[in-house]
Amino acid sequence: MADEAPQHPGLRPVILSTRELPAARQIGAWRGWFDSVFEVDAPAAPHLPGFAAESRAWALAGMGISQVSAPPLRVMRTRQMLRSDPVDHWSLTLGGAETSLRTARSSLRIPARTPFIVSLGRELVSERDADERLQLYLSRDRFAALATPLDAACDQALETPLGLLLADYLRLLAHRIPQLQPEEAARLPDAIAAMIAACLHPTPDHLALAESQMDGTRLARVRRVIGAHLGSARLSPRLVCSMAGMSRSQLYRLLEGEGGVARYIQKLRLEASHAALSDAREQRSIAEVAEACGFYDPSAFSRAFRREFGATPSEVRAAALAGQPLRSMPRDDGPPASRLRDWLRAF
Repeated sequence: MADEAPQHPGLRPVILSTRELPAARQIGAWRGWFDSVFEVDAPAAPHLPGFAAESRAWALAGMGISQVSAPPLRVMRTRQMLRSDPVDHWSLTLGGAETSLRTARSSLRIPARTPFIVSLGRELVSERDADERLQLYLSRDRFAALATPLDAACDQALETPLGLLLADYLRLLAHRIPQLQPEEAARLPDAIAAMIAACLHPTPDHLALAESQMDGTRLARVRRVIGAHLGSARLSPRLVCSMAGMSRSQLYRLLEGEGGVARYIQKLRLEASHAALSDAREQRSIAEVAEACGFYDPSAFSRAFRREFGATPSEVRAAALAGQPLRSMPRDDGPPASRLRDWLRAF
């Protein structure tokens, strides 16, 4: 059933979960949630009894964002629904599974992890397998200035570099929105409008307006790439550029405030090694932890570790095993503009 989450410091989502309902009632509850907006059809799946699904939805001024986890399903926006409930919001969707989309304008398959936009003011049919997806709903009244680029981008896979950057931005937005305070959330629609304008209609003015958000999103992508290759001897600026989809000049400009690319890579490697050695459950030797984090010279690792944290790897491990972890880790404020709150303060 739908309910508001308990009070917490951030925004409160409306939560619909069918998981605690009897299997026979689950699909009905899910259909009830989408009633009049979408017609929901769940294909027969004998290996998946019932329809265990969950939606978390945050409403803000003129927009909303939802996180949906559900089994395979098909949703339809029919002509009758357009007449009975004439909502015409845009929906920016990012799914983890391939989506089959049919509208009056096109019929296509949207690859997994590729964003796409539809208008709820038009008929559509969308099908996909079991999935976890993000959806950003934008009202035409609040985002009227973006009507032309949003309508032009409808019913197609946004596979351009800026389209995929928009996908990364949506992931970060969904991750950060539960912690936003109401006064911060009030500024969010303007920030989102700037980012969408820059990605869908990248004029110099639009790009300049969204520069801090785009840099924050790129930085999060770079951090993810480095984190996935911490132990690799091949980790280099060239690899990061290739995996993050950016030029060397973009990468070096992005990390200039971090002391450069090499320094940023070393910082993340040292942070990962410190986290491992601070865990009393960690079974690997110090040398094994160092190698897993990309340090192959024990003495060089020890020197760099001490410079960074003011303690040796052995001291950090001993303190963790004694149940008294050293507070040598510097405060992690994250990279510049890597947090949504930072982006919002820039507007």
